[in-house]
This record gives sequence, C-alpha cells and structure tokens, in this order.
Amino acid sequence: MFSITTFHELLKGLPRATFDKLVNAHKGDKYVKRFGHWDHLITMLYAQMSEAPGLRPLEAGFNSHVSHLYHLGTKPIKRSTLAEANKNRSDAVFNDVAVMLMGQVSAKLRSDSAELMYLLDSTSITLKGREFDQWTLANRTRNTQGIKLHMLLDAHSQVPHWHRFSAANVNDVELASDVPLREGALYVFDKGYCSYSWWHRIDKAGARFVTRFKSNASLACLEQRAIPADAASVILSDEIVQLKNRNPGGGRRNPYVAPLRRITVARPDKPTSMEIATNDLTSPALEIAQRYKDRWGIELFFKWIKQHLKIKKFLGRSENAVRIQILTALISYLLLALYKHRNAMTGSLWDCLAVVRATLFQRVATENYYKKKRQRQLQIAACQLSLI
Repeated sequence: MFSITTFHELLKGLPRATFDKLVNAHKGDKYVKRFGHWDHLITMLYAQMSEAPGLRPLEAGFNSHVSHLYHLGTKPIKRSTLAEANKNRSDAVFNDVAVMLMGQVSAKLRSDSAELMYLLDSTSITLKGREFDQWTLANRTRNTQGIKLHMLLDAHSQVPHWHRFSAANVNDVELASDVPLREGALYVFDKGYCSYSWWHRIDKAGARFVTRFKSNASLACLEQRAIPADAASVILSDEIVQLKNRNPGGGRRNPYVAPLRRITVARPDKPTSMEIATNDLTSPALEIAQRYKDRWGIELFFKWIKQHLKIKKFLGRSENAVRIQILTALISYLLLALYKHRNAMTGSLWDCLAVVRATLFQRVATENYYKKKRQRQLQIAACQLSLI
C-alpha cells in the first residue's frame, strides 16, 4: 500500500501548478538548468522543519531521504548550489508564494461571524557580524542593527495578511501607506503609527482604528461622556475630542478634521494612565480598551515564529539570503495552518509543528494501515484455542 509522506501532505497547500505559474510570471527558471525554484523552496522548507543549524547538516539530512525526494519533485542538493541560490536568486517568487498563501489561509480560516480586526506592528531581526555589517551597519539605530519585518495580522485567525521588509532605521509609519485597507475593518496599532494623515486615510476608507495618542497631542474636548458603573474601575474618562493643531509645521497640514474619541484607561501596574484614540464613536469604552489590549496578539505571533521557526540563525549572510529565509518561515507557518485545518487537528499550531517535524518523511497512512492490520491479527490469534 502506497501513501504520501507528511512532507508531501504539507505541500498540498501549495499545488505545483500554482507555484509554476508564479515562477513563470517572473521568468525565474528561464536560465536555470538544475536547481530550480521548486527545488530551492523544498530545500528551504526542509531547513525550517528540520531546524538544520547550517548548510552542511542540511545537505546531509536532506540527501539521506533520497528515496522520498522523487515524490516531492526534487533531488539531492549540494550546499554550494543552495548557498549560491540564496545569495543571488531574487526573493520575488518566495514573496509571491507568501502573499498567495496569506489570501488562501485567510479565506479558509476566517469565520463569517468574526469581526474583521487586524493588528499592525513590526519586529526587528538583529543581524551583526561578518558580512552582515556590509549591508546593515549603515542603517542601524541606537537599539538595533539588522532588518525589520512589518506585518498586518488577522486578530482572530492569527494569519498574516500583509508584510513588508525595511531597514532597521525606517520609521514604522512610513510603510503604513502600503497597508491594504478594507471597508468596515478595525485596525489596531501602537503609537509608533501616530500620523494624522494615516488616521485620515483609514477613516476615508470607511474603516476604524484603535491606537494611542502621544503625550503632546493638542486636543479640544467637545463632549464628556458618562461612564457605565461596570466600567468605572477601568475607564477613567470617555471624551469626544478634536485635533487643534491644523498646521504641525514643516509645510505640512493636518487633514484630520473629524471628531475623535479619547478614552483614558487606568493601568494599576503603572504610575500613569493610558489615552486611547479611536474614530469609533459608538462602541462601549470598555470594548475599545479590550481591542487595544488584544494588540498583544501580534507580539505573541512574532515571538512564536522566532522561537519555533528558523529566523535567528541564517544559512546565508547576504540581504537576499536573509529575506528568502524569513519568507520561507512565513510560508512554513501558512502551510502548517492549512495542514492543521485540513486534518482537523484540535491541538495548537505548536503541537501540529511538533507532529510534522517528528513524522516529516514517514508514510503515516501506510504505517497506520499495517498497525491496524497487526492489531487485528493479534486479536484473531487471541481468540484461537491452544493446541497444547
């Protein structure tokens, strides 16, 4: 009885025909004779799943499964070939694969009843030392040196919806203009994205936002709202306000003229309260405060991929190699989410990853078949009369 391996099952989320269309759109394999984009992707996915610490153990481990590679549509690799591909091959195909999977996973996992809520933030990936300094040193900040990954995360499905890379010294709000906006959605972000032009763009798109005011925000109070008794211990004040500063300076003009809501929230663990800003003028103040608290979900997402996937130690030191490896980590995350959904697994995504890693080149269906057959034989044998 033949059955596919767990690795092959994982790749069902990315049909080969769909992948080839993305490669052909970029003419990615036009001059490639042996190690094409599909071989590259399979090898990098294996690196993520096997937690290979370097090129040499990656080559040895991958090539040890030579009997399974044919069914994956690939063949044994050489570490020098992989290193060269990581350094010189564009990350465009990997980027398109990640984008395609984001849309696919979001459509499958989204609940129709769930609120359309997105979390926006970035995380820094530190890159220092030999060869990294050639392209990260000039853009370092006082706190970090490396690359930034900007992410828009679906709060309910925990699936990335949009991503971008930038240098470490790029302000988060500079990439906000690239974020896709959906009418009726709610966007939650911290005060690093405090730009009245960005807030105005969200409001004009028919969407809502929840964020924080900066301490020096110039505001005029238009209305003081009553605080419900059940929220009095958390909500200190609920006000309708308007931005007073119409010309911030530097030739700029503040386009946001609509009323805003300022909700002051008590923080028992800190000496100061927190002022939340939103264009949602109708939802209960306690609910809006909870929405901002839910922003922590994107921090947990960044922590998860850094702990469980391979984006701390890199197989190459060029910027291209780093981007390809981070994109492969995102692709791995999305394929795992699809695998978990397709197999109706009830555990966490970490449990799913542990199972996949432990059985990566096992033919689980075949093993289960022979296991059940053996159990049946033992049951029949137990029912037989002894001849002694």
